[in-house]
Amino acid sequence: MLLPSWLVIGAIALLLSIVINRIPADDLRWFFRLKRPSWLTFEFLIPFIWIFIFVCLVLSASLVWDSNINLFPKIMLMSSYAILQVSILAYTRVMCAVRSLVVGTAIGAFGFFIGLILAFFVAKVDSSALTLLMPYLLWSPIGTYVTWAMIPLNRNDI
Repeated sequence: MLLPSWLVIGAIALLLSIVINRIPADDLRWFFRLKRPSWLTFEFLIPFIWIFIFVCLVLSASLVWDSNINLFPKIMLMSSYAILQVSILAYTRVMCAVRSLVVGTAIGAFGFFIGLILAFFVAKVDSSALTLLMPYLLWSPIGTYVTWAMIPLNRNDI
C-alpha cells in the first residue's frame, strides 16, 4: 500500500524542520531580547501564520508530485520545495547563530526570490499548487520587512 503524497512530503518537511530548527538556548535568548517595532502588534500570530504556510507548501508540493509531469521535472520541483523550506528555516537558525538582523533580512529576501522562481515553474504544472504558494509569497516580504525594520532598533545586533 502506497502512502499518500501529502503524508510523505509532510513527514519530510517535519523532519527537515526538526533537524534545522535545533536552535541553542543562548541564540534564542538573543532573538527574544531584540527590540521590535511598536507597530508589530501581531507577533503572537506569527507562529500560526508559519504553520499555515508550511501546510500550504506541503499541499502545494503534493499536488505537483501527483501531477502528470515527467519524473525529472517532478524531482527538480520537489528539490526546489526543499530548498525553499531550508531557506525559510535557515532564517531563524542562521540569523540567531551569527546574531545579525542584516543576515536575517538577506535570508528572508533570498527565500522570497526562491519562492517566486518556484511559483513560475509550478504555474505551468498546477494552478491549485500555485494558489497554495501564495500565502508564502504574500507573507515572506512582510516578515523580511519586519526584520529590516528591527535593524535600527537594535544597532548593536545587526
